[in-house]
Amino acid sequence: MDAGLSRKETFERLAAADVPPESLAAIVISHEHSDHVAGLAVIAKKLDIPVYISRLTAPAIEWGDYIPKLELFQAGSSFPIGGIDVTSFTVPHDAADPVGFSFQAEGIKISIATDLGYVPDSVRVHLRDSDVLMIESNHDVNMLKVGPYPWSVKQRVMGRLGHLSNDAAASFIRDSLDTRASTVILGHVSEHNNHRVLVEQAAVQALEGRALFTDLLIAEASRTTKPVVFP
Repeated sequence: MDAGLSRKETFERLAAADVPPESLAAIVISHEHSDHVAGLAVIAKKLDIPVYISRLTAPAIEWGDYIPKLELFQAGSSFPIGGIDVTSFTVPHDAADPVGFSFQAEGIKISIATDLGYVPDSVRVHLRDSDVLMIESNHDVNMLKVGPYPWSVKQRVMGRLGHLSNDAAASFIRDSLDTRASTVILGHVSEHNNHRVLVEQAAVQALEGRALFTDLLIAEASRTTKPVVFP
């Protein structure tokens, strides 16, 4: 899902997870912002694989000299990729047609929702019954307010079409995390307006009192996250 890193960095991280790049069957794209598509064309060309992308997002990308094979879908629709059932769902973000995804195969459901300003009921429905959930914990509000961004950008990040704060992510975990979830991954962590310790503190507090064990992982842009392995 998404291709914001360079081809070199992407392939190195795949190798670290023992995933041969040639084993990839497709790339699915959530939205057109550069941190999600910067390496897309180069990676898709190198691997000669299709790109699944919404009908409204595709024209918003500057493709350059190479346009990969595009599999266009309507936001909210479902489609198969190999043996995986993929469901897209609309998320509130300042992009052309932003979506999150759920992936289901062999009785396992993995859901990913990053880049959203809040979690509407429609998104909560799609995240239900997930065994693995990745949701963003983008910023600490206080760090963002005193951080280096211009005030207009700060307002965007904190807005309803921006990004989830640590507190917002923790609130979702505390109030809406499904009992089936065995792993929660907090991602899209800002390098300027957040810190791993703050992300973890908020999430751990939100998980207190939970009857079932939930593995908590923090995904950072600078390093490979450990694989989630099912028995």
